[in-house]
Amino acid sequence: MKLRALSLALALTPVALWAQEADPTPQPDPLPEAQIEGPMTLERMALIIQTIDADVRAQGPTLQFTLDGIPVMIVADAAADRMRAMVPIASAEGLSEADLLRMMQANFDTALDARYAVANGRLWGVFIHPLSPLEKDQLLSALIQTVNVARSYGRTYSGGAQTFGGGDSAGIYRELFEELKKKGEAL
Repeated sequence: MKLRALSLALALTPVALWAQEADPTPQPDPLPEAQIEGPMTLERMALIIQTIDADVRAQGPTLQFTLDGIPVMIVADAAADRMRAMVPIASAEGLSEADLLRMMQANFDTALDARYAVANGRLWGVFIHPLSPLEKDQLLSALIQTVNVARSYGRTYSGGAQTFGGGDSAGIYRELFEELKKKGEAL
């Protein structure tokens, strides 16, 4: 049975090749290849962050800077291939059960890729991701979302990237994203 199928395939091969050559239908040009970014490293991330804040402070695997007046810290671990962007929000002391429930709800729907977290007695806005596959635009979006969950704490609890209705938030987010993207265009 296998021999018969192989014989049939070999017999049809010249016909298939002839059919391809005889086909007068113009073929579309191949699509241009998407520009593929190299793996994210702490050094590359530092260059991107430096376009956002020229006063970025690097200490080992940690970058500290401000984004739109908000302090941000990024910690990266190349060996574990992980990174974490963090924004301090408030003391965790005194958070009520209702506060914690509302943050968990926001982590499910409105915080988007950023999250609310509690560590070392502090409430944080965080974004956690594998380091090497992180792309520049993902990093910029993550930083905006993390800053937004800090800003919107106690009100909308939103990462800000997606909104419903005809408000101003989506436009403000797009403008900030495009501004940050232009700053890091060469990276």
